[in-house]
Amino acid sequence: MPFRDITGHRRLLDLLARSIGRGTLPQSLIFAGPSHVGKRITAVAVGQALNCLQPSEITHERSDACGKCSACVRIARGVHPDVLVVEPGDSGSIKVEHVRDIVDRAAYRPFEGRRRVVIVDEADALVPAAQNALLKTLEEPPPSSTFILVTARPDMLLATVRSRCIRLAFASSDARPDDDREAREIAERVLAHAAVTSDAARRLDGAKTLLTKTGAGGASDREQLAWYLRAMASLLRDVEVLATRADPRVLANPDAKPALERLASVYQGDRGVRAFTAIDQALVALDRNAGVKVLADWVMLQL
Repeated sequence: MPFRDITGHRRLLDLLARSIGRGTLPQSLIFAGPSHVGKRITAVAVGQALNCLQPSEITHERSDACGKCSACVRIARGVHPDVLVVEPGDSGSIKVEHVRDIVDRAAYRPFEGRRRVVIVDEADALVPAAQNALLKTLEEPPPSSTFILVTARPDMLLATVRSRCIRLAFASSDARPDDDREAREIAERVLAHAAVTSDAARRLDGAKTLLTKTGAGGASDREQLAWYLRAMASLLRDVEVLATRADPRVLANPDAKPALERLASVYQGDRGVRAFTAIDQALVALDRNAGVKVLADWVMLQL
């Protein structure tokens, strides 16, 4: 999606738009910050802005993608030949063979776009040999290629890798306190609904609560759903704190203790773990552009 459709991170997005508009975007970047805050979506937006067939100039020095041309659509779907995404395999790591293949492909001119963009998602999963294989390319990238390492744990990258990249730090959330309170109220209602409803159709009715304040599934809708999911994860984590009789001072939502105690009768043990895992998977899917309504329905069926 274009920069203008991404929620939050306005300073970073403006910086990227200006750098692309002026032709000064660094060729080796690290997008660092907590999980599920939009780092991967932003990396894809960079690929779109660099290869859009009808780029929109916000000013004479700021460029953004249209989001609608064939190049933008294929980049969003992950099928554009010049925007390559590397991510951990079934082993949970990114092996040196995969990196060498990407480095070889990046050495050639783009097939059809103006620039080849290589996005390494969860770059902290790069094994040391794979990181070493990237060093020379990060230091002297091919003229028509840009590398973006996306990571929630930049400290897991070798110092030699970090030193060769410009690092952009993404903040955890742009939510206001009122948004946090509202998100928790929604999360409590959703969890309580699922706790007393076993029928699938009724559970799907509960998904409407998760879609509160959402519309067509755009960027703001995705962030709204993400707030609700994060609030649910926070409540489930507190439920486990109560269930294990841990120190109540570590509760993230101490003022919600009565609601937590009600939820604890259902969401402790295996069911709580399953619910927390499903929410975490949904947040990852949101980062990867999954449909908002489909995700809300899926989460309700997992709780």
